[in-house]
Amino acid sequence: MWDRFLASDPGLLRLLSALSTVCAVLLTLGALAAVDASVPVLVAGALTAMVSTVAITERRPHDQALTLAAGVPVALVVVVIGSALTPYRVLADVVFVAVIFAALYIRRLGPRATTLGVFAFQLFFVTQFVGTRLAQLPHLVPTVLVAFTASALVRFALLRSPPERTLARLHRALRLRLALMLDALIEVAEGGPGTSRAARAADDLRRQAARLHAGALMIRSRLDPGTPDRGLAATVQRRVAEAETAAERLAVLVLRLVWPAADIDTLTRYLTPVHRTDSRLDVRVAVSLPALASTLRALRTAVRPGHGRPGRTDSTTSWADDAKVRDRLLGHPDDERLSDAPPALQDAVRCAGDFARALSDLRLAVDAHTSTPQDSPEAARSAKEQDPQDSDPAEDVVPRREAPHVRPTTRTALQVATGSALAVVGGELLSPQRWYWAVFTCWVVFINTSSTGDLLVRGYRRLVGTVTGVVAGLALAALTGGRPWPAFALVILSVFGMYYTATVSYTLMSFFVTTMIGMLYALLHSLTPGVLVVRIEETALGIACGLAAALLVLPAPTREHTDRLLQEVLERLRAVLARSLARLCGEPGGGPLGPARALDAALDGLRLAVQPLITPLSPLRSRRRTALAVLGLLETAALHTRGLAGTAESTPAGIRVGPEHCLVDEARRIDRNLAALIGQVAGEDADATALQRGPGTTARPAVGGEGARVEDLRTTRRVLRHLERVDQSIQGLARTLGVPVRDDP
Repeated sequence: MWDRFLASDPGLLRLLSALSTVCAVLLTLGALAAVDASVPVLVAGALTAMVSTVAITERRPHDQALTLAAGVPVALVVVVIGSALTPYRVLADVVFVAVIFAALYIRRLGPRATTLGVFAFQLFFVTQFVGTRLAQLPHLVPTVLVAFTASALVRFALLRSPPERTLARLHRALRLRLALMLDALIEVAEGGPGTSRAARAADDLRRQAARLHAGALMIRSRLDPGTPDRGLAATVQRRVAEAETAAERLAVLVLRLVWPAADIDTLTRYLTPVHRTDSRLDVRVAVSLPALASTLRALRTAVRPGHGRPGRTDSTTSWADDAKVRDRLLGHPDDERLSDAPPALQDAVRCAGDFARALSDLRLAVDAHTSTPQDSPEAARSAKEQDPQDSDPAEDVVPRREAPHVRPTTRTALQVATGSALAVVGGELLSPQRWYWAVFTCWVVFINTSSTGDLLVRGYRRLVGTVTGVVAGLALAALTGGRPWPAFALVILSVFGMYYTATVSYTLMSFFVTTMIGMLYALLHSLTPGVLVVRIEETALGIACGLAAALLVLPAPTREHTDRLLQEVLERLRAVLARSLARLCGEPGGGPLGPARALDAALDGLRLAVQPLITPLSPLRSRRRTALAVLGLLETAALHTRGLAGTAESTPAGIRVGPEHCLVDEARRIDRNLAALIGQVAGEDADATALQRGPGTTARPAVGGEGARVEDLRTTRRVLRHLERVDQSIQGLARTLGVPVRDDP
């Protein structure tokens, strides 16, 4: 259970974020209670501590300290202005809308400006929620200072997490996710085809593969900021990519063994599962499956990290175990000991060895990054095998497209300001005392949304969370009976739940927000069922006003946004293929793993953008099917492109991939197809966008020339296999999007 918890929260980042917020609030409340502050001041201090802790997004501690220091004068000015305008309702409304526009407009200046804008909005909201006055400033100013001081104390002292410790935790979570993936693989191998056990395990395997990919991206994103040794950070990134690629390839090979007729080539969850295809195993494969399961269990033993604290490794035992397992799995470097096994089984066993070696190299790289010296022969070997190009920083090889006429920050600022103005008017008509909830809802549903469909889905989830939170708030208020400290305790629990679930479920976060608000109203002695009903009405009004503004002011249709992101994904896919093939052919240039990381990030952005289309509640069933097919094909292409990039990075210099003319011809045709598909998505002339169908597997017999080495043939087959699957995915994507595909002349 503990391992699964660690795997579900890589690096304990969500837990630390929630604990930091709770500790800052508790320190603030303790300091204010010591001077016998009033309940409104306590509420203002708790909300300020919460905002000052969670709004900062920079990774480097130095940048965080500068942003926190810059936020103090901004917060004080906003509190003074908000307190002065509280008695003047109309003027306060106008200024609130202006603050909202400015807070969103300055996001173009970077993360620090974004954080200062959040400070301005949230603290103006606090003054209106609590109803502060100028006469309370002698208490409010020290309250703001205490809240910011508590936030700094928690961030830089009490719960300080050095980058090395965070990386060690992320590494442990990655290995745990690898272990869960291997558990599913063992179930598949032991269950065999046609069994419900193997089918369930295959479904679980796809889920674990997606979570593994998310964990790998998280490690890579945490390495660049604030890393003093960029070469070492690049090495860790390379080792993470190698481990992920080896795990994905091993999973595909095992699935292909168990379901040979399905010709499985992807782990995506968005395509129709193919493991339900009826098939019969080759007799030799059926006999060898128990041995393969035993190999996977041995690999599972090596994957599982020790029980020690993050950042500390039991080097003597763990390195010895890793070396034994790796040497056992790498005991088949050629066909001598596997000559009687089917080729597919040979590939699976060799891939298990590659996986074991990738794990060992990853642990060595992470230990080097976390300043844990290793004097073993494995450490020396890994250091010797590091490519000098590992020290080169990753570059973005995709040229920047021309920016739209209206910047996204300007569009969002105008939309939210318009929606907030409508929410102010409607909120005042609905409830002159609680009007600000409509404005607050309009603000939060726009944060991190990029299209009208995304806004609609987020608004629906917020409304569901609000309704359930109202019920919970009334029940908990009845239990506390108006006593302040139990209510404050429930506020603290709600704050923890709010930020622990923020990145997991927007509905749960909204539930905890509303529960917290109910407790705050109970502390202010103004909680009634009517107040919380107004909360629901104001929330619905804010969502409606935000949606109206998104439709009327510089609208950003979901189709237009997803097409732009799809074009970016295809461009990055093309760049990774070009880099990988150039490296395999010995041409000069940078490594492909940097562009591969950019491809993964772009695909994640597209996956998030199409959520409004693929949600089960979407009434557009045809568009939902198309979006699911596009995602599945893109994930398949990205998986094999990552595999190609990993092959290019890990192939020794002496390996010759050939014949080169076959590889070059295939690469040029795939590149032309990608260029044509990109042009079609960009809206160019459809007559010039027909894709060219290639020879497929007919080029394979040409790779086995007389005198060719086994290593060369094996690498060439792997490269051609990846290229073939990428080509099939691109052609499938073209057919899905209605782009013509013509036969190779």
